[in-house]
Amino acid sequence: MKNRINIFLFSIITLFILIGCGAYSFTGGNTGKAKTIQIDFFRNQAPLIEPTLSQKFTQDLQDLFTRQTNLTLVNAGGDLHFSGEIVDYRINPMSATANQTAAQNRLTITVNVIFENKLEEKDDFEKRFSFYYDYGATQQLTGTVLDTALSEILERITQDIFNASVAKW
Repeated sequence: MKNRINIFLFSIITLFILIGCGAYSFTGGNTGKAKTIQIDFFRNQAPLIEPTLSQKFTQDLQDLFTRQTNLTLVNAGGDLHFSGEIVDYRINPMSATANQTAAQNRLTITVNVIFENKLEEKDDFEKRFSFYYDYGATQQLTGTVLDTALSEILERITQDIFNASVAKW
């Protein structure tokens, strides 16, 4: 699991280096004028509840920004602010075996994210990020499958923030 996270973080850092400089650097340096970040708890409002999903998503988002930038996490009044909710979490069988049991499943997660940059309001957005992941019915859902889905959603969120900040240059 740590290996996947390290690969994910390395991919993000490499992406930002290749694209160029922007207001949000994941190298621990430049975050523009922003010094603080507030990340609210993302409640699970999906019909299917995974007990650890809200906590895991929120913690992963906090870790991504506090460990890879020089931003300080605050409870209120951050220069940057994330809020939102998990609006869809479902598992659908994709194929069945001869005895009608699932052989392949699809996990779908959708997160509604509100991002506010109190220093540069034109960077603000509200957007839904979705990701699906097909996996074998014998795989554990809470391990690699869930980690992969959340990593992909976090990558898409950070990419949108980076694109918004670069657009002003």
